[in-house]
Amino acid sequence: MRQPSLTSTASFHALETHAIEAEDWQMRSLFAADPQRFERLSCEGAELFLDYSKNRLDGRTLELLAALARERGVEQRRDAMFAGERINNTENRAVLHTALRAPRGAKLSVDGQDVNADVHAVLGRVKAFTDAVRSGEWLGHTGKPITDIVNIGIGGSDLGPKMVVLALRHYAHPRLRMHFVSNVDGHDMDAALNQVDPETTLFIVASKTFTTAETMMNAQTARSWFLANAPEAALARHFVAVSTNTEAIKAFGIDPANMFPFWDWVGGRYSVWSAIGLSVALAVGFGYFSDFLAGAHAMDEHFRTAPIEENMPIILALVGFWNRQFLGAPSVTIAPYHQDLSRFPAYLQQLDMESNGKRVTRDGEPVDTPTCPAIWGEPGTNGQHAYFQLLHQGTDLNPIDFIAALRPAHEMEHHHTALLANCFAQSEAFMKGKTLDEVRIDLQQQGLPLAEIERLAPHKTFPGNRPSNTILMERLTPATLGALIALYEHKTFVQGVIWDVNSFDQWGVELGKVLAKKIEAELAADPQPELHDSSTNGLIARAKAAV
Repeated sequence: MRQPSLTSTASFHALETHAIEAEDWQMRSLFAADPQRFERLSCEGAELFLDYSKNRLDGRTLELLAALARERGVEQRRDAMFAGERINNTENRAVLHTALRAPRGAKLSVDGQDVNADVHAVLGRVKAFTDAVRSGEWLGHTGKPITDIVNIGIGGSDLGPKMVVLALRHYAHPRLRMHFVSNVDGHDMDAALNQVDPETTLFIVASKTFTTAETMMNAQTARSWFLANAPEAALARHFVAVSTNTEAIKAFGIDPANMFPFWDWVGGRYSVWSAIGLSVALAVGFGYFSDFLAGAHAMDEHFRTAPIEENMPIILALVGFWNRQFLGAPSVTIAPYHQDLSRFPAYLQQLDMESNGKRVTRDGEPVDTPTCPAIWGEPGTNGQHAYFQLLHQGTDLNPIDFIAALRPAHEMEHHHTALLANCFAQSEAFMKGKTLDEVRIDLQQQGLPLAEIERLAPHKTFPGNRPSNTILMERLTPATLGALIALYEHKTFVQGVIWDVNSFDQWGVELGKVLAKKIEAELAADPQPELHDSSTNGLIARAKAAV
């Protein structure tokens, strides 16, 4: 049955009315009026803590948002996803990244196939292979153990593994150095190959179909580089594949015994939990990889069972929807106050914007509200000295998600105290701001003359009242990282349900790929100006002239 448009629902109309009432709310006043605001507007799950009290909302706002979630069928769509129904309607597929981290013995069948048994069969192969490489049992063709691993993928086959390996560097094997190549720009591959030795390097080619253009170009370049230093028979000791195309990997020179499959119900941006995470398991070991999966499963169970009012992913999604729809926020900033999460904002860019950057509903009708905000960010204190100026005093409202671990993985406690102080202070500053009168008092105390005070005061005023969430964990571990990623996966899913978009396709990436193939042929041979506009023809001509 066709879903009613979002703006036609009773719960949306109630929120519209409420938003008019809330338009002039100041968070300073909301905190002053409710000493228990922090306790009431925070929740916990899967070893994570979420403080959402520094948002421009109150208990009534949350009641209305929860009513919207129920009217839009969030709980029913969630249950359908976990049950393996084909909720990816444009590709007629189930969406089962949650099954990738379910414990052995969990019951789930899709089209008569035991999904859990299939998943754990592949995990068993991943364990056996990664144990062999890490122990030194797996040797290169000259009898030396592997020292470098190059993961060749793109999109989810690169962003997820790379982000996780960086985040869990304290758990990494001391002998193995990890490299990630994704960009078709040859500088990416050149940088990696200049750091490795063909006798001790293992390449992972991650492409479900073994046809992804950028990945296969990089894989062929790596193959040629390797064969310039080794016989073709040695390929099987130095190349493995995460794929389902047996014939293609055999033709490439990869032993099918070293092909690690996954399934069409695993979307690329949700695939780090699958064999795509092979590089993660190699880096940290299968035991910690299992903890990573278990942390995500713990968040799955929280999402699946907690009531809306206590459900962390749903709350994060609803607060984000409120900020986007009724406060007009065009973007969300991700500010991890943990250097090891440096690639987490980039990971969330794909997760959120590829999932919900849509302009039509699941039925193909135009969406009648704004959808996904832009996602961007950098590690915390670096961001403070870069773009936080815009967040504090710019003309747009940009909510921020602060993410921090209460305990570090290092022994430099004074560094960590300073880090947390900055994180908490920034969230307070965004909420409170600094009024014109407060600025004047400060400048008076500095002894400045009245004329100078009046000149400087507007520049030193902070409007405040800017929304933020703070997500805390005790430590950044494989389990808490798994839970954090799953939290944002489910947040993205819930917002997609509210907007009634299909969060699991990505047709928007296709058009540029098709046109690129045509232009690549023209750059290598004769141009066809009748196919293009004058700008594109001019760019092609300049590129050909530079060769």
